[in-house]
Amino acid sequence: MANHKSAIKRISVTKKKNLRNRMIISAVKTAIKRFDSALETGNAETIDAAFRKATSVVDKAVTKGILHRNAANRKKAQLAKKLAAK
Repeated sequence: MANHKSAIKRISVTKKKNLRNRMIISAVKTAIKRFDSALETGNAETIDAAFRKATSVVDKAVTKGILHRNAANRKKAQLAKKLAAK
């Protein structure tokens, strides 16, 4: 356990940031899974909406500093490739 006031504060801040980061990563994974399930349904409107939502969530993760820009572009390219194949 930390003994200094600043170390105790750092532990608290780290917990909050960790929770926020996990929440955003979870949202990215969920959006991608929803896009994949929308592809299986075959409904064009649902697929388009899920694709736009997934790319938006990935872009927001980049602005928050959770995902690297290149990793996000790779994820979006994979989604677009799946969309084009459908």
